[in-house]
Amino acid sequence: MSLPVWYNQLLIFNVDLMEKDSKIYVAGHRGMVGSAIVRELQRQGYHNIITRTHSELDLTRQNAVEKFFADERPEYVFLAAAKVGGIVANQSALADFMYQNMILEMNVIHSAWQNGCKKLEFLGSSCIYPRLAPQPMPESCLLTSSLEQTNEAYALAKISGLKYCEYLNRQYGTDYISVMPTNLYGPNDNYHPEHSHVLPALIRRFHEAKVSGLDEVTCWGDGSPLRDFLYVDDLANLCVFLMNNYSGNETVNAGTGKELSIKALTELVAKVVGFKGRILWDTSRPNGTPRKLLDVSKATNLGWSYKTDLEDGVRMAYEDFLNNPIRAER
Repeated sequence: MSLPVWYNQLLIFNVDLMEKDSKIYVAGHRGMVGSAIVRELQRQGYHNIITRTHSELDLTRQNAVEKFFADERPEYVFLAAAKVGGIVANQSALADFMYQNMILEMNVIHSAWQNGCKKLEFLGSSCIYPRLAPQPMPESCLLTSSLEQTNEAYALAKISGLKYCEYLNRQYGTDYISVMPTNLYGPNDNYHPEHSHVLPALIRRFHEAKVSGLDEVTCWGDGSPLRDFLYVDDLANLCVFLMNNYSGNETVNAGTGKELSIKALTELVAKVVGFKGRILWDTSRPNGTPRKLLDVSKATNLGWSYKTDLEDGVRMAYEDFLNNPIRAER
């Protein structure tokens, strides 16, 4: 039986484990993904974790990033910082999404290389894959056809980041890897009514409808798109796992391998929130990509699997929303 290409890639590297006192920089530690990675590192006993707020270090400023890396010289970097948003945000700020993400990631990756970082992990998004990619989407389908137009600018920036990691590996022998998560949700999510992703947007919409006593809620599209949702703490667990167990030029997909329709998701969120009214659909609004299911066999074959089922995860996300009302205003 022939082995997959990624397995052969894994064999040519000597994967070094992070020590508990290794100097680890988590870029974007206040965001949903970055904060989850910090929690997971702490849970596993890592205690030399470096963070900077945006006011302390603007990652889009090259000189500031270069000085930070020269001064701190972190051994390991988790690059979770990004400008993110849902369909509306992506469509209305194409140039901003491309520029800010591109310059941010290039500054961090380049400075890490210049200052001898042992290993860097780049966090991307499943939107890097073609709109009509084979389903489930394997890592190998990257750049095989056109992207979804509603988030093309963000996707191009993320593709550039993962490719820069690959090219540094090939040209200079670095050990930089990338992870491509599916749709994420959980603690510290963004619940903005226009700039959030679908699941947190639904949590806010149904909560406000329940509180206001509304008897119906209108959702975008027709409910037919199929999506996979991964609880962010499960992603963080995978990120630390990969930092210690994987090296290779090809990215690694992060997801559950299970999918459901947006219609089924809205019904689940309504159930968890306690909204009893009708759910209507505005078909004049965009659906986005019709189906996005990641092939997660690579992560599975490496020995990792997710732990949080969707209903339990949505309950925990809703609890976080209720206990942190300021997040709803972002």
